Amino acid sequence: MSNENKIDWPTKTREIKNVFLDSTRWNGFVFRGDDIVIATYGKAGTTWMQQIVAQLIFAGRDVPVGELSPWLEFPMFPKEMVLGSLAAQTHRRFIKTHLPIDALVFSPRAKYIYVGRDGRDVIWSYYAFHSGFKAPPPEAVKALEAQGIKLPPTANADIRAYYHEWLDKDGYPFEPFFPHVQGWWDVRHLPNVLMLHYNDLKADMEKEIRRVADFLGVSIAADLWPTVLEHCTFDYMKRRADAVAPLGAANIEGGRTAFFHKGTNGRWRDVLSSAESKKYEDLSSQRLTPDCARWLAAGKTAGH
Repeated sequence: MSNENKIDWPTKTREIKNVFLDSTRWNGFVFRGDDIVIATYGKAGTTWMQQIVAQLIFAGRDVPVGELSPWLEFPMFPKEMVLGSLAAQTHRRFIKTHLPIDALVFSPRAKYIYVGRDGRDVIWSYYAFHSGFKAPPPEAVKALEAQGIKLPPTANADIRAYYHEWLDKDGYPFEPFFPHVQGWWDVRHLPNVLMLHYNDLKADMEKEIRRVADFLGVSIAADLWPTVLEHCTFDYMKRRADAVAPLGAANIEGGRTAFFHKGTNGRWRDVLSSAESKKYEDLSSQRLTPDCARWLAAGKTAGH
């Protein structure tokens, strides 16, 4: 019996189908032995990690990341188009998902990179995206409604109210946040899973990118590292937003450039009262295991 067969691999136990996620689109997906899956809760550093992985795969070359690395379960793009594009790719594939681990088809053959971020930073970034979201064309709305999917309401103009609604309704209008993080944290021991934290990427991007390269088995020539690192900076990605941002970002006010809003942490500190901030911290301690809560709050400095 191989070591692979001795491992208790995650198994899919449920389906999710809403305006953002259709987990059934992963069912039957044909994995290749070198596939990379970039997994996050939305607005936790997904596009940044896609750019990092692209730079490692293509050795510092500029490539259309938004086209090459699709969000497979996103229902607004036809499934056949997305799967056909992936099947035609001859380079090492890297696919994005926002699915929780229990709703994802998990392959022992693929490599999984999960990026975590403090939920308050997530919701501040998500608010900037949601508040600028434009309704899709009528034909797209009809296609979604035919699948029983309704668009979410517009964002509350008051970001503090938006924050409380997100906490009180457990991740509304997206998916529950704490179970998403905990689920991926619980499989961090698997040999094909790498956990990264947004804080650590901000603090020492080169060190974290080298961790990713080692995990993926990618070797970058020494003279190319300055190019790779420059191409992974926020300013560089924003300048090349038309190539780097996800295709769906064209549907927000300001287009794909506006998708790169701030890229910073802690903006909530100037808005939330200490009691409002503690509300999040209390929920984090209640809904996460202590080790997961420490990591989510601080990254590797929490002892991961």
